Amino acid sequence: MTLIKSISGIRGTIGGHVGDTLNPLDIVKFTTAYATFIRRKGLSSSNQIVVGRDARISGEMVKNVVCGTLMGIGYDVIDIGLASTPTTELAVRMSGAAGGIIITASHNPRHWNALKLLNNEGEFLTAADGAEVLALAEAEDFEYADVDHLGKYAYDDTFDKRHIDSVLALRLVDLDAIKKAHFKVVVDSINSVGGIILPKLLDELGVEYKFLNGDATGDFAHNPEPLEKNLSGIMDELRGGGYDLGIVVDPDVDRLAFICEDGKMFGEEYTLVSVADYVLSQTPGNTVSNLSSTRALRDVTERHGGKYTAAAVGEVNVTTKMKEANAIIGGEGNGGVIYPESHYGRDALVGIALFLSLLAQKGKKVSELRKDYPNYFIAKNRIDLTPSTDVDAILEKVKELYKDEQVNDIDGVKIDFADKWVHLRKSNTEPIIRVYSEAATMEEADALGKKLMQVVYDMQ
Repeated sequence: MTLIKSISGIRGTIGGHVGDTLNPLDIVKFTTAYATFIRRKGLSSSNQIVVGRDARISGEMVKNVVCGTLMGIGYDVIDIGLASTPTTELAVRMSGAAGGIIITASHNPRHWNALKLLNNEGEFLTAADGAEVLALAEAEDFEYADVDHLGKYAYDDTFDKRHIDSVLALRLVDLDAIKKAHFKVVVDSINSVGGIILPKLLDELGVEYKFLNGDATGDFAHNPEPLEKNLSGIMDELRGGGYDLGIVVDPDVDRLAFICEDGKMFGEEYTLVSVADYVLSQTPGNTVSNLSSTRALRDVTERHGGKYTAAAVGEVNVTTKMKEANAIIGGEGNGGVIYPESHYGRDALVGIALFLSLLAQKGKKVSELRKDYPNYFIAKNRIDLTPSTDVDAILEKVKELYKDEQVNDIDGVKIDFADKWVHLRKSNTEPIIRVYSEAATMEEADALGKKLMQVVYDMQ
């Protein structure tokens, strides 16, 4: 069993001993710490906090504990029910709330859940703010409301429509071109909230669709991370013909992957690359992605005359760097598109609408569009950790070993070679070291990653 406390919230497996898992007592403690932080920070005069969740089996239990705790400390709750992460983020801003809690473990398997914490702008807490919440949780310096000042509860299911309306209103969403293209797509929504909101979006876009795993039961039909090894079902469906595109989202609909009409992966890394290419072609500017993302975004950005900047891994790190760099588009290579004209958060709905606009205007097949972009391959490996593993010491040794190469240590250790790179970092969401490597072929990328993994194993 696992409980991970980080600046981005609390994440863990359901069931087990207090302090070791995501359980009601720890949910109360961290929800209270968050609410205490929001009140002390005083950035909003609102007494409301938005709560939304994905369709995980444990979601109802966690939501009830969260809502009751918020009411107990004196906050009014706006429960938006089953909702995507970007919908919850927008709901905070649209309702003028003081903050928000998203109940989702994103791409983690079904026995995990998490509390993701938002500020009054509907954005994830900064590293400093997250650390303050963790400190409050450890101190347990809490004060709950008396009976006359308990919070109120309200359920509001209007935010899916408001989210979709905001996407359709974006200047670069070419609704007429999309409708004229008469796209036919197949969607894998992993039996979570994508099966609720994406049909509504596609109906508005005039797209014909078929859903696989479209029932929001939370009983995931396969590993929920949108990687090729998990997507044989939708890839087989596309190989049968009759579709223009495959669309895959993770359980909370902030990550987005496309599959070509022939059943081959478009490439999770190329979701952001293609959307950025479209945005930059219409609005020249700068871009940002994290250190573990493909060099292709840098290449496309420079082709349009913009400047590319790398950020540490983590959505809040990317959005912070985007604001510093005045980036007009950014995100993460895991299929996360962040488009500030909408909001500073990964949003698969925005990504879908912009990609379909690009596809409709280009008049190409998806497989043909993919050939327009620099061809890199990323191998994604992992090293499982034990409680005794000293990750920082290992990374220091790796950095020393490769000191003659270009090394970036703002987030783990990234080693840039002339024609490839490898990045090792401790995950914020799982007890592992992620080992990402990129090269001109998948074989070369994987070999580079495996080489560094062996270096780590030899150090232990």
